[in-house]
Amino acid sequence: MNDKKQGIIYIIMAGFFFALMTFFVRMSGDLPTMQKAFFRNAVAAVAAVILLAKSDEGFKIKNDSWKGLFLRSFFGTTGLICNFYAVDHLAIADANILNKLSPFFAIIMSYFVLKEKANRTEWLCVVTAFIGAVFVVKPSMNVQFLNAMIGVIGGFGAGVAYSFVRKLGKQGERGSVIVMCFSVFSCIVTAPFLFVGAKPMSAYQIVMLLFAGAAATGGQLSITKAYTKAPAKEISVFDYSQVIFAALLGFVFLQQIPDYLSVIGYVIIIGSAIFKWNYNLRHEENI
Repeated sequence: MNDKKQGIIYIIMAGFFFALMTFFVRMSGDLPTMQKAFFRNAVAAVAAVILLAKSDEGFKIKNDSWKGLFLRSFFGTTGLICNFYAVDHLAIADANILNKLSPFFAIIMSYFVLKEKANRTEWLCVVTAFIGAVFVVKPSMNVQFLNAMIGVIGGFGAGVAYSFVRKLGKQGERGSVIVMCFSVFSCIVTAPFLFVGAKPMSAYQIVMLLFAGAAATGGQLSITKAYTKAPAKEISVFDYSQVIFAALLGFVFLQQIPDYLSVIGYVIIIGSAIFKWNYNLRHEENI
């Protein structure tokens, strides 16, 4: 199996795991966003440390990776916190589709991070996707608009982070190292908030957050592997499987039904992603 096919499989796996993560985060109830983020990343950090401890290279990090690891961790943490906030304040399908603007942001940022230039058709798809986001965000002067914009910022943070994941992968950095650094960094950032405004958790909430952390670990390892196997422009469309998984979970377990404007936004964004992916394939065949 070639790298591209492996990348597709890994990114669909990541979509399933991340949809489960957002579902478990929502099911954990009324807890502060930072508290949820800490426990989600604590599980991922422990898992990554165990994987590295068992590996032949241990905790060795390449000398030229430190800057990329910091920027991946910084933007990834920003995206994560914003995404968790959106999951708590929007329908989980809406929160997921806004987070899935990340591949389009990744295309933009890949120019600055990797010097990978997008062509006019790809730029058109990016603009179209952002138009679709307007239908989901529904610009207005109410609180829900602010919640949705925080979700968009989450997508931006994730997109920038994935650009650095690909750069680190091209430099030969291991996926488990990338996940560990991100998870530990996120824990350090969110830990102080456990002492300011944290709420006591029931056994049920602890279990939900542990499940969220386990799902996130699977998602992080899968998405990291995916973007080290193939460029974002070739496989990112399959990342939208997360929206389908999230919508099904929201409908079955939370009785969430997106309104017609959100559905229009979903169709535009996912349609744009499919068009872009298909264009890239045809363009590749003609070379």
